[in-house]
Amino acid sequence: MDTKQRDNIALITGASAGIGLELTRKLLSEGWQVIAVNRSGLPEDDVTMQEAVKRGWLRIYRIADLADYASLRETLEEIKDKERRIDVLFNNAGGSFHELSYSKQGREKHYELMTVVPYIMLMEVKALLKKGRLKTVINTSSSAIKFTKELNIEILERPKTFRKLLGPYAASKLALSLWTQAIAPELAKDGIKVRSVDPGGNNTLRKGKKSGLPVVVKALMKLFFSPPTHGASQLYEGAFGEHRKETGVFLLKGQIAALKFEDQARNVLESIKTIYEHEFLDRKPVPPSSLPDQPLLLY
Repeated sequence: MDTKQRDNIALITGASAGIGLELTRKLLSEGWQVIAVNRSGLPEDDVTMQEAVKRGWLRIYRIADLADYASLRETLEEIKDKERRIDVLFNNAGGSFHELSYSKQGREKHYELMTVVPYIMLMEVKALLKKGRLKTVINTSSSAIKFTKELNIEILERPKTFRKLLGPYAASKLALSLWTQAIAPELAKDGIKVRSVDPGGNNTLRKGKKSGLPVVVKALMKLFFSPPTHGASQLYEGAFGEHRKETGVFLLKGQIAALKFEDQARNVLESIKTIYEHEFLDRKPVPPSSLPDQPLLLY
């Protein structure tokens, strides 16, 4: 494994398509090592990326479902066992779903995947970040958050109504930016900076996949939105650009922007922290010798 000349290491979730894939390509081209956490494999026809895998510059950790704690726990344990440090964590995985759905833990899927899981990722690799040089976390947010009309924990976990893009998706991204703001002072004690970044409008539509976008947005996306390289550049700038010394901020079009419902930031953080401590940490697999005769499903 030839990694001697590639001193910086980034972990990217959702690196197999769209913005995450382009960010992976950008970092590899600039001499980074990339730890990719994906549901699917990387493009087999991309010779450069396949060469990066062969040389050990790109290390892929496959996961069936990021929002399933059993799968997530297994993948994170493997990362912590094999990786020595992380300089930048890009919590990028996400997407808009076409209908109201719930995770295996019983929470609305957007909220679980794009608000709770990024916190779990951060907490679980925090020790590796502390060993890194840059100690930076970038959470992918969205300008859709400005359309959120109401926000509280009950709405986030079990919304009473569903609206494509501007409903649970927008609320979950806002909650992500809010806990990013709330946790910043705590992370600063370990020298870790955290920011949430809007990657802008990108055409990330994929054939054969149901979209959670309204019809009019899909039409506009095809005609006017930038390719995913734009979003990758926005995340890159969010990590290494003008505001690299800031922490807890939300970056919109490259500038620090205010958040709605800032009074809910601490509530969101405490709620997610409770989920992490009592559902993710406390429900580790039981050793075989202590299992009952009848199989018990553990999450």
